[in-house]
Amino acid sequence: MRLGFNFTNETNKGDTPLEELLTFSAQYGATDIVLQSYTGKAAHERFAVVPGDANWELYDLVALRKRVESHGLHLEALENVPSAFYDQIMLGGPKRDEQIENMIYTIRNIARAGIPIFGYNWMPSGVWRNSENAPHRAGTRVTAYDHSRHVDEPLTHGRVYTEEEMWENLEYWIRIITPVAEEEGIRIGIHPADPPVDSVGGVPRLLNSFAAYKRLTEIVDSPSNAIEFCQGTISEMADAAGEGIYDMIRYFGERKKILYVHFRNVSNAGEPFVEEFINTGHVDMVRALKIYKEIGFDGVLVNDHVPITTGDTAWGHQGRAYANGYIQALLDVFDD
Repeated sequence: MRLGFNFTNETNKGDTPLEELLTFSAQYGATDIVLQSYTGKAAHERFAVVPGDANWELYDLVALRKRVESHGLHLEALENVPSAFYDQIMLGGPKRDEQIENMIYTIRNIARAGIPIFGYNWMPSGVWRNSENAPHRAGTRVTAYDHSRHVDEPLTHGRVYTEEEMWENLEYWIRIITPVAEEEGIRIGIHPADPPVDSVGGVPRLLNSFAAYKRLTEIVDSPSNAIEFCQGTISEMADAAGEGIYDMIRYFGERKKILYVHFRNVSNAGEPFVEEFINTGHVDMVRALKIYKEIGFDGVLVNDHVPITTGDTAWGHQGRAYANGYIQALLDVFDD
């Protein structure tokens, strides 16, 4: 197993520039980087790690990889493209096939640029949290979600979509893109629904349970059809209570479906939930890492969604250094 950081490009509304984040990552002992495109609910909140209105070009992706490598780091994955690249695919809109061709072009370019993993999501209405942060120990602030506060949200895409049609759209996509990924030697995987509730804003959130992920991986049984394993979100699923989260790590890990791990913790399975320090949530992180070790997982662990402590930056340098040190210590003990 390898230690990584994940973050966005410097277009993140004045956050720390990419060069500084890469230097920080190298200084704190990371070997790998996962770069994200943020996909907020509002169009103005979306930005990408490379330029492009509908797809990404090979030369931009190669330049990005070389930029990461110039810091002695390996670019393990690109996580998400802007939602506008494929929202019609998710929703079955009139430009679906046009977007599919653009996504095939982008995924081929990611692979040919020497980037081995593409992670994405199936959430056209984005990630949801309560509008205000929740208090935690000694004044720390953490993000939280309580679905009872979001049941009357306005429709995000003009109407109510059914779970059946969303699954039809996903299966149509998976059957087309998996052979392309196999041909290019790239692995792709979907992030769980965050939060993993049934629906919000009129759009079902499909990948919200153990059974849903089994269904996804069985659409096409291929190493290229896999999971962006956000342990925090997966541990929020109601069926991850008790032994569930550990069963899910073992089940998908033994089948080599876990591409990389967002190694984070939350307050409890189900909702409402708050996002915790890495060692204070309901998941036994030591036990979890032991299972990754037992099933032979050899990918990257990244910290994610860290608490906001006094004097920290918008990206969370202090919180990420804390989580990074915790992960590094576990790897030192169990990954020898």
